[in-house]
Order: sequence, then structure tokens, then C-alpha cells
Amino acid sequence: MTGVGANYAQALYSLAKDEGEQTQILGQLGRLDEAFSAEPDFLRLLATPSLSKDERIRIVDESFRDKVHPYLLNFMKLLTEKGYARQFCDCAKAYKQLYNEDNGIVTVRAVTAVKLTVQQQEKLLEKLQQVTGKKVELQTKVDTACMGGIRLDYDGKQVDGTVKNRLDSIGALLKNTVL
Repeated sequence: MTGVGANYAQALYSLAKDEGEQTQILGQLGRLDEAFSAEPDFLRLLATPSLSKDERIRIVDESFRDKVHPYLLNFMKLLTEKGYARQFCDCAKAYKQLYNEDNGIVTVRAVTAVKLTVQQQEKLLEKLQQVTGKKVELQTKVDTACMGGIRLDYDGKQVDGTVKNRLDSIGALLKNTVL
């Protein structure tokens, strides 16, 4: 994440929080982030030097006026004006981190060899909430290279209980064993 993303996200979050609009803006930021990730040409357009700043800001205004919160619209205009439109996704990520910290939410990514059933996800979610003492936002991913077990990534930590990790550990132990 860039310093620009963190700084601008902090400013937007502070304003939104002061006005009690942080949840609404989070939702809209998330939807825009998904849209811009799927269609990165729009952000490239907003950074195109062949268009004047006024034209780029007009594009933002016409595209999003009455569709997003006015704070978010002005935020996007500001990013465009300052030449940071391509940093939008970093801003969205930083905003979400601030929101999660403020609301006691931790995002946990669970990687498994096969897709977890709804019941398994519910049990995992319940256990993670007990362990972390926070509300957990669970993201799941299937990676057949795990072979089995589960790997959890959260708060910069990794808990790896996958078969692949265990086999790698045994292999390293055997490699370092002198006979």
C-alpha cells in the first residue's frame, strides 16, 4: 500500500466517521474498488495526461454524481485532480483497514485444498471469533497444492496446518539429519 493511499484514506475516514457515514462509504468504496479492479481502464483514463484536469474531473462528476455519497464523489475528484486516480484501490484497502480496526473486525483468509461447506465455514468462523475476541470476516480460497488441512492468514500472521506444510517440515528435518 502506498503512503498516498494511506494518507488520503485516513482523511476520508476521519471525515466519514465525524459525520457517522463510515459504513455507507465503506460499502460504496468496496463496490467501486471491485468495478475498477475489473475495469482498470477507467482509472487509466482519469490519469491520462492528454485530457485536461477539468475534463477528467468532469468525467468523474458525470459518472458518479447522485450514485455515490457526496464525500466519496469529492474524494474521487480530489484524487483525480492531484493525479492520484490510480491509487484509488490502495485508498479503498487502507480505508477498510481503518474501519476494521475501529470496529473490532479482523479479516481471516482460510486456504484449503477443497471448498469448505457452509457448516464448516460457520464452525470455523465461530472458533476464530472465540480465539481472536473480534468479529471475523472470513474469506475462503481453494488451493489444491495444500493437499489437505487449512492455512489461516490474519493480522500479518500465518497459521499453517496444511498437509503440504507438514510434509515440507518433515523433508527439511530429514535433510538436516546426519546419519
